[in-house]
Amino acid sequence: MSRKLSHYRWSVVSLLFFATTINYIDRNVIGILKPTLEQEFGWTENDYSRIVMAFTASYAFGLLAFGRFIDKIGSKLGYTIVIIFWSVAAILHAGVRSTLGFLGVRALLGLGESGNFPAALKAIAEWFPKRDRALATGIFNSGANIGAMIVPIVVPLLLAAFGWQMAFVVTGALGFVWLVFWIILYEIPSRHKKVSEAEVEYINSDAPANEVMVIEPPLKWASLFSRKQTWVFIIGKFMTDPVWAFFLFWLPSYFSTKYNLSLTKPSIPLVVVYTMTTIGSIGGGWFSSWMIRKGFPIYRARKTALFVFALAVVPIFLIKYAPNIWVVVGFISVAAAAHQAWSANIYSVATDMFKNKDVSSVIGIGGMAGAVGGILFPLFIGNILEAAKSAGDITIGYNLIFGICSCAYLVAWILIHFINPKMSPAKG
Repeated sequence: MSRKLSHYRWSVVSLLFFATTINYIDRNVIGILKPTLEQEFGWTENDYSRIVMAFTASYAFGLLAFGRFIDKIGSKLGYTIVIIFWSVAAILHAGVRSTLGFLGVRALLGLGESGNFPAALKAIAEWFPKRDRALATGIFNSGANIGAMIVPIVVPLLLAAFGWQMAFVVTGALGFVWLVFWIILYEIPSRHKKVSEAEVEYINSDAPANEVMVIEPPLKWASLFSRKQTWVFIIGKFMTDPVWAFFLFWLPSYFSTKYNLSLTKPSIPLVVVYTMTTIGSIGGGWFSSWMIRKGFPIYRARKTALFVFALAVVPIFLIKYAPNIWVVVGFISVAAAAHQAWSANIYSVATDMFKNKDVSSVIGIGGMAGAVGGILFPLFIGNILEAAKSAGDITIGYNLIFGICSCAYLVAWILIHFINPKMSPAKG
């Protein structure tokens, strides 16, 4: 990141990193507890798929609502509201006594958690010039990987010691701890009492002069759908977010089913996978930022990075030929790391193409598209796995799913190229 990066911007990235870590801890708890809850409530694979769909459907709706809401009230108050909402929802899981109850609390959790990325990306756009945003995004987005990595270590210990209810209570309470630091430490640069004029000038150094000098209202929400820049982000999320959801919600069950790994003990394969995704997230953001500093046009740096990471996912279709678990872990680790590298850059593409005043709204729309994909794909997954289980070999179903995942990013990149080849910014 830039040598001019101050400790104020470090504190912003740190706050966003920890919020995203907590966000993914809270959503991933259910994946580790899936076998326990299946026994407790008698779930089938389709029941679990519907619960995942309840989360993602609510998440999709919430992204639309919170994206626009945060553009209107600002990142500080917006983040405060959403983390209170999702932390309460996470804790409420402990009181559920039925499958329908789980559908309800997962929907509430999805609604609250949907505000995380619109608020975080708005804060990044407020505090970082475009050339630094991909790396800053990669750093805070790596919290998703850290959260996913913490869950298979901590949740089995909580489950063994206190039961599944306490796993939801302890993890859900983390958001309230973070909230104290957010309220004390965060403010936008123009209102921050200790940020120098030189710092503000650097943050705005690659913004158009009229964007810095003139305070404009956000674009009309409906008009965003008529812009090709919005559709670049929609395609980039719709085609790839479902793959990440599969990694989050089904990998624990996959390793348990195929390799008989106990989910009441820390899972080393999952820890390895999510450690690699952290490297991918930060490295992916660094890669395009490095190219920009070397003189690449911003659009070419982003597109090159996206293409490289799309190619890195392709080998995952070879999992069915893997001779042992660690070869499988290797394939999945590279693909999951590539997803997070892709994610850091596709988010940065949105902040490149739109002014700060519209960033949360666009992030919400694209995130909603990703969540819609995340609604449809789990339905497909559930049916495929049930059919494979009925046929006597559930791993056939997993192999088919991995094959579909392997080509999703390349298809997305090709569509993005034809929609907006040079990633030209939106006007207005």
